[in-house]
Amino acid sequence: MDLVPSDAETRILYNNSADMDPLKLLSRSTKLQKKQAAPAKNAQLPSGQQARPQLFASERNAADETASRKRKRGQTAKSHSAIESAGPDFFGGGAARATESSPPPQEPQLDDTNLSLEDDSVKMDEDKETEEQARKILKQHKLKMTWLNPSTISKKSKKKAKEVKKEQNQHVYPRPLERFHTLRSRFAIPQRLQENVSDQGYDLATEVQMAALPLLLDNPNSFLHAPDGQESVKHESSYIDLLAVAPTGSGKTLAFLIPLFSKIMRLRKEQNGSRHTTAVILAPTKELVGQIVNEGKKLGLNTGTKISQVRKGMNLDHSSATTDDGSAEEDSSVKVDVLVSTPGVLHSTLEDKENQDRAVLPAVESLVLDEADVLLDPLFREQTLAIWNRLAHPDLRVSLWSATMGSNIEDLARSTITARQKRLAEEKDVKSSDVPLVRLVVGLKDSAVPNIEHKLIYAATEQGKLMGLRQLLHPTTSSAESGPPLRPPFLVFTQTIERAVALHSELLYDIPAEAGGISRIAVLHSDLSDTARDSVMTRFRKGEVWVLITTDLLSRGVDFRGVNGVVNYDIPTSSAAYVHRVGRTGRAGRQGGVAVTLYSKEDIPYMKHVATVVSMAQKQQGAAAGEGVQQWLLDALPSLSKNDKQKFKKRGVEVRTARGMASDPKGAKKARISTKAGYVRREENKRKGAIAGSKQRAKLQSKEDDGDGSDFGGFD
Repeated sequence: MDLVPSDAETRILYNNSADMDPLKLLSRSTKLQKKQAAPAKNAQLPSGQQARPQLFASERNAADETASRKRKRGQTAKSHSAIESAGPDFFGGGAARATESSPPPQEPQLDDTNLSLEDDSVKMDEDKETEEQARKILKQHKLKMTWLNPSTISKKSKKKAKEVKKEQNQHVYPRPLERFHTLRSRFAIPQRLQENVSDQGYDLATEVQMAALPLLLDNPNSFLHAPDGQESVKHESSYIDLLAVAPTGSGKTLAFLIPLFSKIMRLRKEQNGSRHTTAVILAPTKELVGQIVNEGKKLGLNTGTKISQVRKGMNLDHSSATTDDGSAEEDSSVKVDVLVSTPGVLHSTLEDKENQDRAVLPAVESLVLDEADVLLDPLFREQTLAIWNRLAHPDLRVSLWSATMGSNIEDLARSTITARQKRLAEEKDVKSSDVPLVRLVVGLKDSAVPNIEHKLIYAATEQGKLMGLRQLLHPTTSSAESGPPLRPPFLVFTQTIERAVALHSELLYDIPAEAGGISRIAVLHSDLSDTARDSVMTRFRKGEVWVLITTDLLSRGVDFRGVNGVVNYDIPTSSAAYVHRVGRTGRAGRQGGVAVTLYSKEDIPYMKHVATVVSMAQKQQGAAAGEGVQQWLLDALPSLSKNDKQKFKKRGVEVRTARGMASDPKGAKKARISTKAGYVRREENKRKGAIAGSKQRAKLQSKEDDGDGSDFGGFD
């Protein structure tokens, strides 16, 4: 009997068997990866996975996304049935024929020279939204935009100043941008820039991007209208000044980089390709500066736009100078389109002797302040304002971005803009122009992200805090009730550099050698060299470091997309500091992040600002009655006076500072980061004292022996 089937029998077996797969036949000797099961619809995703980038998603967008997924599944099933009906195809010919028979729809190609925003052929469905629909979408996403300086109100009004100011503030409703693929059709951004945005995988805009991009890319006359009964005023400026307040991790960097690069590319086209520095971005830390530069390089790939970090000794762009004999001096300055720097480095460069008498950075038309509340805080205020006033271009546009911005920062920004415009107008003897100033607020102002779990844990003492942190590192069944599980990687924030170093030394051997040992824990602070800081950041981003102990150096702006949790080992010194610390997790709408705050008995008088922010975040998250921070706890916690708040913000909990330890030795013992018992510590001190005494006696004995053996004993 012949056991080998004929060709006809093979075809019959293949057609009649549902389990015969050509891929399986060709790959019988290889190991195929199993497809991972899709997560459950209502499953809690870890912070490293992104569910959707929006914090306040509307029901309409969710329905559109669901319909889109169903549509894709239907298309995939149809294509599979077409291939199967054609029989086995080992060389791809059938797939190619199937592709040719049903070509995918292509998007219309737009040309910069023939592009018109009023052309119906390039308008998308989203561009047909009425103003009422725009208002509805903005309200669903909790977006509030206010025109702060409309010039249509009569200045001779006899009303009180506050009433006039309130009347002048006027809400605006620009048409929101819901999808990134409509950027070019709506605002005529360069094609290469649109391609770079798509290549980065950006599709659905976050709340701050949804509102900020139309404000910065569109003409102000399209959304700034005079109040009812007043004559409409056309604005000469094509751009506005912007104050943007949005939650941490909501995509503010992309929201100011896209308009910046679009404007630079248009200017370079108008100037026949000549390159000058036309934008300056300021950020408070070196880590945030490096992150902005990296994101800018991705966005400006193959566009001819250069972005660079300011370094010490860099010769900045300046106007052409002449030598004593009247000949033109050779310009050796660095020519880049965008400069990114911390205030200290750029200020020292501008105040250098070689740059004091020159018009440095004369072509800068855009100034961006990232984390503006810190840059205008007393720590950086003098340097930031000096840079701001040194930029002499009359059409300088300013945008300020942060997750927290108090009214004092807003008033300072408004007064600086007004004073600068008046000063430039007086110097050039022209009339001062009123540039529109718009404030954008996403969600509740100065609130923490609602998509993470906030937890306050009372640890009583410093030793209790350390034990609580170790329980988070090694969760057990008995310790699960004290706090939520914390998956690495996560950040641990301390009050001072000394405490960060001490905590790192204490936890250095807590991770077993089998899991990586001491290489999994690192410390980062400003006393480290630039090379060491870059190395730690790189290792943490790669996942080689699981626990990173740091100070508030990393609390601002730095994007770690895979951080699953944040531990406040020392309580933050303000509500804004808490918002920024916990914002290192739950980035871009990711779910499953955890924020744990450990506090001791000494921290209780300073806990109300933290408890208030946590309570607001839990209410936004929809906490049920009886869950979260209770109202009786908020009422029981003491309130700090204005002076006490300033003192606490400057010094923190004094018992942990060097000054507090010097004035209170008992407080120093309480603030020591260690879990050793008092008896063990006393025995160690006794041994150390005995060893030191023995060495001292041996030293004295050797001196006496040397003196007895010599003829001369020295002068009296």
